[in-house]
Amino acid sequence: MSYFTWKEIGLTSDCQSLEAMASRFEEAASLMRRMAKKGFKLEHKDKKQVISHHDSDIFKEWGFINEESPCKQLTLIVEDMKIR
Repeated sequence: MSYFTWKEIGLTSDCQSLEAMASRFEEAASLMRRMAKKGFKLEHKDKKQVISHHDSDIFKEWGFINEESPCKQLTLIVEDMKIR
């Protein structure tokens, strides 16, 4: 029997069929398109792909956790307070 090894493990590791894998990819693609319409961006930092948004409130609304360093987060809070 001919075969190849599927190496993606995060998104489809619990799928039991190719149909389930296709559904998972379609769900992920739909989510990514909705995120793009809301202003989320894909960036490359230190050889990693990161998803960002310029508006921290929208970022929080979607339930994402800010991975920026605490020092940077505090700087953003101070700068935001100056604006008000």
